[in-house]
Amino acid sequence: MSRKLLALMIGSSLLLGVLAAQAAVARSQDDDDDSNLSLDDDSNLSLKDQETIRRTFNLNGAHKTLDVDNINGSIEVVGGQSDQVQLVVNKTIRAESKERMEAAKKEVKLDITDQPDLLKLYVDGPFRCNCHDNCDGWHGDRGYSVRMDFQLQVPRALELKLQTVNGGHVTVKDVTGNFSVHNVNGPIDLQNMAGSGNAKTVNGGVKVSFRENPKENSSFGTINGNVELTFVRGLSADFRFKTFNGNVYSDYQLTPLPARDAKQEQHNGKFIFRTDRFTGGRVGSGGPEIKAENLNGEIRVLERGE
Repeated sequence: MSRKLLALMIGSSLLLGVLAAQAAVARSQDDDDDSNLSLDDDSNLSLKDQETIRRTFNLNGAHKTLDVDNINGSIEVVGGQSDQVQLVVNKTIRAESKERMEAAKKEVKLDITDQPDLLKLYVDGPFRCNCHDNCDGWHGDRGYSVRMDFQLQVPRALELKLQTVNGGHVTVKDVTGNFSVHNVNGPIDLQNMAGSGNAKTVNGGVKVSFRENPKENSSFGTINGNVELTFVRGLSADFRFKTFNGNVYSDYQLTPLPARDAKQEQHNGKFIFRTDRFTGGRVGSGGPEIKAENLNGEIRVLERGE
């Protein structure tokens, strides 16, 4: 299948997909209350305080997992030979007054769960409160902003669960375990990976390069941005593509896959048919399913030249 033909197929078959994509944005904002944390204009926050947190952790379990749940700021992870995790967090607080500065220091904390097989780093604060509980919750402008930028040196054979929401990127390099990476307002860049998993954001590009091709189903997507996936030679996989304002380009010869049948559901005595708006293409003899989707941007499937 030629690149041009593939792009035409996707553009013509996904006209209705824009409504679903727009609905997905709305659901993302509704389902993740943290998205409301996007810091408004902080030009009135004249006071600034900075702190650097440095910690070292040992992960000695047979199965190692790093879980970083951030809100405002970036996450950078680099894999290496050591069993230790070297953590550096650059914490920046801006506030409109000394009182609000002290409130920020008390209300926003980095919670750490340190176990032999799990290191969890969780940014906690009023924005995490469930409003139906007996707490005041997040009511918008609190007169301060808190940003945490994570830098981690980790064991290479590590499973990753990473997410942030505002004001930062997520980058990973030289990690061989499976991964689940999410952002909202920022890009995702995964380099020299060897596992399988998913990487999704809303506003920003998704770029992933593999040193070993995925062995399990994987998915990659954004709403506003390009999706670029680079694989090593010998790839065999079944791709599912969906885009609207963009084209799909592939270095690989793709054999078209048949469209999937609509799924039938019944609610309140009425039948609902849900169609699969993905266009399929097989590389080689087929294999794990790899999904790539966006609304505004290009999708590129590349082969590493080395």
